[in-house]
Amino acid sequence: QVQLVESGGGLAQAGGSLRLSCATSGGTFSNLHMGWFRQAPGKAREFVSAISWSDVNTYYADSVKGRFTISRDNAKNTVFLQMNNLKPDDTAVYFCAASSRALLTTLQSFYAYWGQGTQVTVSS
Repeated sequence: QVQLVESGGGLAQAGGSLRLSCATSGGTFSNLHMGWFRQAPGKAREFVSAISWSDVNTYYADSVKGRFTISRDNAKNTVFLQMNNLKPDDTAVYFCAASSRALLTTLQSFYAYWGQGTQVTVSS
């Protein structure tokens, strides 16, 4: 059973930066595609970014493209989300997720394993 633990959330001012981390255990991390999703108050959970197990392919939501960067360290079983130029609209609970499917995807249903989430709040 794969377990995911997010960290690095908190309060930032608009224009600031935060770096989220997601440590995994209980599985072969280098075989997992990893994704970040977020859920703002009163809204559905949405895709943010994803990275392939090989670290070759990455996907980003249009709303974060050019501001967020996803990366992974297979030696440390950890995936990161560097968030720059934060906006109040980025305020949400951010979830890390893992997929053992063959293809990298933005679809939540393809991710079998989820963390508990970490709160990110951006003030204007």
